[in-house]
Amino acid sequence: MLAAFDSTQQALRAEMLFEYAGIEIDIRPTPKEITAGCAISIEFPDEHLPEILEIIRQEHVEIRGIYIFTEQGYVPAPCEQHDPPGRMEE
Repeated sequence: MLAAFDSTQQALRAEMLFEYAGIEIDIRPTPKEITAGCAISIEFPDEHLPEILEIIRQEHVEIRGIYIFTEQGYVPAPCEQHDPPGRMEE
C-alpha cells in the first residue's frame, strides 16, 4: 500500500512516526497517476494499514490518501478498510 501526501513536511513527519512505531516502510517517488502536492510517498505492507491509520488520526497527519496497486495502476484503497482518501484528521 502507498500513503501519498500534500506536503513534504507531512511526508517526513509520517516517516518518522511510522518508523518510531516499528513499521517497515519504504520512501518512494509519488506515482504519476496519483495527484499529490508532494513528490514523496510512503510504501508499507498491507497488514500495517490499521496501525498506519491510527497514527495518522492520533497525530493529525495530513495525507492525500491511501492507495493500492492494481492492474489499472494505483487506485484509492477500498473504503470499507478505512476512511475515504483525503485529509484524515479528526
